[in-house]
Amino acid sequence: MAEAASATGWADAGLWLAAALIAVTIVLGLLRVERGPTPADRMLAAQLLGTGVTAVLLLLARATAQPALLDVALVIALLAAVATAVFVRRIGVQAGTQGRGGGGER
Repeated sequence: MAEAASATGWADAGLWLAAALIAVTIVLGLLRVERGPTPADRMLAAQLLGTGVTAVLLLLARATAQPALLDVALVIALLAAVATAVFVRRIGVQAGTQGRGGGGER
């Protein structure tokens, strides 16, 4: 019985450690969002943030046995996907107008 409790304790500690390491990558991603240098770099860093937060929430849901965190992780993942689609559409429109010489001049 004590061995099972010990194994569970190690597993939980591993989940917490993994969550902490992913949190470090989230902080580094925030730095990349701030510094750029291009909008594409910033968007990729924002995608990293969405993925990292989702991963941390999934790990914590397992470590703390809180199933509500699974729902929050799902919402974050969906919002990250929508944010990417909006970014691509916005950049696509800007790139299309820049490539045409500023609004139809030829």
